[in-house]
Amino acid sequence: MRTVLTLALMLAACSDTPPVRPVQDQPAQDHPTIVSLNPCADAILAEIAAPGQVLAISHYSHDPAASSMPVDQAAQYGVTGGTAEEVLALAPDMVVADPFISPATRRALEQAGVVVESMGMAGSLEDSLAQVTALGAATGNPDRARALSRRIADSWDKYRWQGEPVAALLWQQGGLVPGDASLAHAMLERTGFASHSAARGMGQGAYLPLERVLADPPRVVIATGDERAAEHPAMRETSGMTRYDLDPALLYCGGPTIPRAMERLASIRSATG
Repeated sequence: MRTVLTLALMLAACSDTPPVRPVQDQPAQDHPTIVSLNPCADAILAEIAAPGQVLAISHYSHDPAASSMPVDQAAQYGVTGGTAEEVLALAPDMVVADPFISPATRRALEQAGVVVESMGMAGSLEDSLAQVTALGAATGNPDRARALSRRIADSWDKYRWQGEPVAALLWQQGGLVPGDASLAHAMLERTGFASHSAARGMGQGAYLPLERVLADPPRVVIATGDERAAEHPAMRETSGMTRYDLDPALLYCGGPTIPRAMERLASIRSATG
């Protein structure tokens, strides 16, 4: 239960939001109570934790623009801003954070006897399944974790495209594109797309301006968030290119967002014929 997860995450939890203790059943005595400061862990814990086990989640998960959880699911939990004082006021047995947790916050929590686990951002299906398994073991919920892993793996099989791939640009907010070692890239390939940006040697987080898209248009543009370039009139006038939207929350984390992302990408692929 005290084994530390060792993956890396690019999200930090920091806010002035006061802690709110959710009204839930008391957890079983053999399950540690948990405060999550990690928005990706929030979504997993909501699926695998025992009733009353999660005392609070990351404040990101209460923000519809940043959450990887359905809003109504996140609303069932209180949040903290991530400070040691807020967390300790809830008296958890365990905190699930990201690797960028403040050293001072980690030290204060550990000195108070709180186990600090860290979980990173999944770069592949295998990474995501490993995270679910590790959280299940650390929180005393291996059976629930296995059930979630099966659901994720089943979606990976269910939405596998059997035909020829279609060139697609996954265009994220700010004109950024995913790299070929990312989970987003893997989901694109699995659902029947060939990454337009990766084929041109563009790595994770590379910037692709509108001019380059128009000069070398893909067949499909999948735009996330409110990327303004995707709304340019020239995009609608480019022959042979179709634009679709994708909720950016489906790309923030792995875990239970994978089945939802796969379903949406598969529906886009089916629409392209």
